[in-house]
Amino acid sequence: MDYNLMREFADSWGLLAMALFFVGCIAFALRPGGRSQAEEAARIPLKDD
Repeated sequence: MDYNLMREFADSWGLLAMALFFVGCIAFALRPGGRSQAEEAARIPLKDD
């Protein structure tokens, strides 16, 4: 693989893959039922106090 081929791949399919990953992360964070898990995770540092 030369540089130009790798760059062409990154400009097209790599960008699409990163965009889909980003949308998936946002959907995972905003899914129904995620608020309770997020609040529980936010309380972890305060459990010992």
